[in-house]
Amino acid sequence: MATKKKQDPSTRIADNKKAAYNYFFEERFEAGMVLEGWEVKSLREGKVQLTDGYVMIRDGEMFIVGCQINPLRSASTHTTPDSIRTKKLLLHKEQIRRLTGKVEQKGYTLVPLNLHWKAGKVKCEIALAKGKAEHDKRDTIKDREGKREVERAMKSRSR
Repeated sequence: MATKKKQDPSTRIADNKKAAYNYFFEERFEAGMVLEGWEVKSLREGKVQLTDGYVMIRDGEMFIVGCQINPLRSASTHTTPDSIRTKKLLLHKEQIRRLTGKVEQKGYTLVPLNLHWKAGKVKCEIALAKGKAEHDKRDTIKDREGKREVERAMKSRSR
């Protein structure tokens, strides 16, 4: 199901800030993740990087590729941590089928937006996205700089 509500900042683990710059988001979904114990411990410490990650659909299942979870120094001795392991995402079968149809259309891709905690479980917010053209990226930069200038002006005016 598409999520509309913003998460509490304290439950956030990691954000993919590059995604908003590179893509237009059509729909958002919240998916569970299949993780190993050492990965959960590393996530609690915030040792994760989402910027190079992407989502792929293979054999009717969804996987997140390129999401790097760095192991803690105190990781278990009986397992060998693999920081760039492909992790499985959990969604309803109907949602996966629908997303498969959309991704097969030209220009659509699935992008991880953030990782967050929900009821003690790690959730990944993914978006059905369409890539931005170069001029759209320039517009994004221009809007961002315009907002900064307005904030500076308001801040100096209130002094």
